[in-house]
Amino acid sequence: MTHRVGLESNAHRSAAPFPEVAEPLVRRVQTTITSWFSSAARDLPWREADTSAWAVLVSEIMSQQTPVARVEPRWREWMEAWPTPADLAAAPTADVLHRWGRLGYPRRALRLQEAARVIAEDLDNVVPTTVEELERLPGIGSYTAAAVASFAHGRRTTVLDTNVRRVLVRLFAGRERPTASPGRKETDWAARFVPEDDHVRWNAGVMEFGALICTARSPDCAACPLRDICTWYRLGRPASATKPKIQKWTGTDRQLRGAIMDVLKTAHAADARPAGVRVDLFTTSVTELDPEFVEELDEPTAAAVARVRELSADRERIARLISDLVADGLAGKVDGRLALPS
Repeated sequence: MTHRVGLESNAHRSAAPFPEVAEPLVRRVQTTITSWFSSAARDLPWREADTSAWAVLVSEIMSQQTPVARVEPRWREWMEAWPTPADLAAAPTADVLHRWGRLGYPRRALRLQEAARVIAEDLDNVVPTTVEELERLPGIGSYTAAAVASFAHGRRTTVLDTNVRRVLVRLFAGRERPTASPGRKETDWAARFVPEDDHVRWNAGVMEFGALICTARSPDCAACPLRDICTWYRLGRPASATKPKIQKWTGTDRQLRGAIMDVLKTAHAADARPAGVRVDLFTTSVTELDPEFVEELDEPTAAAVARVRELSADRERIARLISDLVADGLAGKVDGRLALPS
């Protein structure tokens, strides 16, 4: 049975995962969101009119699973250092990882440099304009391709991140949150709400609306200009039957990997010779450690090494994670020393 959601009350709205929505309601939501965005949008540098497609691509990769407040200063540094794909393509990988800083998931930095090399070497240093072309780049998935095609090139695409998906399912389907990842049905359903004109402002606006108003944990329904037609609100804001999975950090391999990477980044910043640090510093007990290995370290690097030791005394675990970092291309090991890859 197909449910057509209109302005009238409908106790069965939540029964359809992706219900049909009446055209007047679609237009109301479109105009409200785009109008709200015009006055409420955050002043982010990659939204400026003269921002290059490359700069937009970098902002999208950096913003994956990372708060905007942490992304903005790092993005500015990157764009000053590597304003074009060719600039990043030619940069030493160690510098790329060092400048990535604490954004997390550093393999994103490697994939971004791989994409830069393809753009520089095969595409005349020009970022592709279509979703299909963008998806052929290393590390570029469907969301990023749609976002770059829309925000950088003005294409009519369906930009479907977690914020967008949450706004749509609350408004029209009466559910607290979407599933873990969108399927084809949801993607096709969401595409119906993208206006023929003003689609760029819609894509940016509904994403911003989910980030500032219709948030995951504390939605500000009192400030929502669509509260009167929101299905989820009118149903009493029912909680989802399943709780979202929260990624743990403390005590995990991810935390320890990050601490090891911090050592390598700190040592790289010190520009010491020989490069990197002795692997023994991580895997040898304090009583067995050669004092000369410690004495060669500058104070910040020594503190970073001590942090790794505080997190874990399991030498086999640390050795395994070091091997993983090398296998992932995030570190290099030469003559018993570990460093950022050259």
